[in-house]
Amino acid sequence: MKKIILAVALLGMVACQQNKIGYVDTVKIMTDYQEKIDMDAKYKVKADSFTKKRDSISQAFQIEAQAFQTRAQKLDPNKAQEEYALIQQKSQFIGQQLQQEELGIQQSNQIEMDSIVSKVKEEISAYGKANSYTYVLGGGDGGAVLYGTEADNITELVLNILNEKYKK
Repeated sequence: MKKIILAVALLGMVACQQNKIGYVDTVKIMTDYQEKIDMDAKYKVKADSFTKKRDSISQAFQIEAQAFQTRAQKLDPNKAQEEYALIQQKSQFIGQQLQQEELGIQQSNQIEMDSIVSKVKEEISAYGKANSYTYVLGGGDGGAVLYGTEADNITELVLNILNEKYKK
């Protein structure tokens, strides 16, 4: 009889135990996380530098092409055709080189972004475990949380931890 009462009491305690649920506004995290802000600034510098380089190369090539057009009028048609083919090859080569460089910048940025997203996920998971959350949901644009009380919002807590760790 004592075992049955103890089992019912234990079952009642387990049934009364509630899940601890929190949520994180992932958009806010990615907007205000200092490492992400720094990465965006670094990428902008690289992108601006690439744009200037591309514009400079394009402008120099265009001057060269215009000079050829002027010269081509005085050249033998066969010689003009040969030079035109060389200019086309050079144009394609320059285009491919610039495209490769731009792709490299984009891939580098994506790798860094993936790393940041992993750090954020790991930190949210660690925070959830350390603070006995059963679930931590993602909110923000396109997130899984359509409504949550501010008491369940752990965004600022996680964001502060991420930024403190990044400072170190």
